[in-house]
Amino acid sequence: MEEVSQAEEVQIPELVDAMLDSQKKILHELRKIIVGQDEVIEQILISLYVGGHSLITGLPGLAKTLLVHSAARTLGLTFKRIQFTPDLMPADITGTEIIEEDPSTGRRRLEFVAGPIFANVILADEINRTPPKTQAALLEAMQERKVTARGITRDLDPPFFVLATQNPIELEGTYPLPEAQLDRFMFNIVIDYLPEDQEVEVVRETTGETAEEIDQVVSGEDILRYQELVKKIPANEEIVLYAVRLTRASRPGDTSAPDFVKQWVRYGASVRAPQFMVLGGKARALLKGRYAVSSEDIRSLAKPVLRHRILTNFHAESDGITPEDIIDRLLETVAPPQSGL
Repeated sequence: MEEVSQAEEVQIPELVDAMLDSQKKILHELRKIIVGQDEVIEQILISLYVGGHSLITGLPGLAKTLLVHSAARTLGLTFKRIQFTPDLMPADITGTEIIEEDPSTGRRRLEFVAGPIFANVILADEINRTPPKTQAALLEAMQERKVTARGITRDLDPPFFVLATQNPIELEGTYPLPEAQLDRFMFNIVIDYLPEDQEVEVVRETTGETAEEIDQVVSGEDILRYQELVKKIPANEEIVLYAVRLTRASRPGDTSAPDFVKQWVRYGASVRAPQFMVLGGKARALLKGRYAVSSEDIRSLAKPVLRHRILTNFHAESDGITPEDIIDRLLETVAPPQSGL
């Protein structure tokens, strides 16, 4: 493991047990409301344990908003939903100053009214429906955990997560997210239709008696402790090199890029990709009861980490090739470490 004190080494097993116990409780609460979507829930929780933001892509009616809201309630975190629309302004997100009169003196002064960004969990609903100027208002908050309004910088209380949703089919009147903003999202989590038996269960549950209430089972302080714990989990040099090689192979200008990347990819993934694969791998390893990252952890997170960072060209579009197809080929082409660890 990373260099830690003897006292910290004693505390680590206790923290791991607490984290696994919290995970079970969170899943139990979410199962009161959410049917299926195990992989989606795992990826959202990994991003929370790492402290990363996630973009959730899915068709209407797949419970994206319900899932995020329910997760925030189990964690005991403040939750705000921002509905992104074409007329939304940056100040609607960050907050603004208003003139207030002191009733005792009659003097007027400017008072800052905080916007919805001042919460622990932000659901940026249909983020691609608002113009780039307003989308950019999220950038500083996502990267720096700070908001600047009228020259004054205000810190956002940790933990802080942005979970943004977008609809992949209604493209009319939308503003595609710029690459710089896409790269700030740790994961692009794709929610798809449920299998028939699970869809039957959803219909049965939502058309019967009132659903059960979700209880808080974890605190914000717990989440911050788990985030520190994740950083202490080791990833050996072979695992780090594997994540880097997967990423470098996605860049058409790199000498390691295979021919299909040079043919179909316009831009590959940035250095944030291997950082998030390794960090996410650490959290996933803990949730699986392991104390070290394996190549399977990296492979399982390759798609959510890379799918929004690989930009295809017109050749790929004409050939019907998607970023996910390219990731599948990369996983076949780039050999994992022989040891698997």
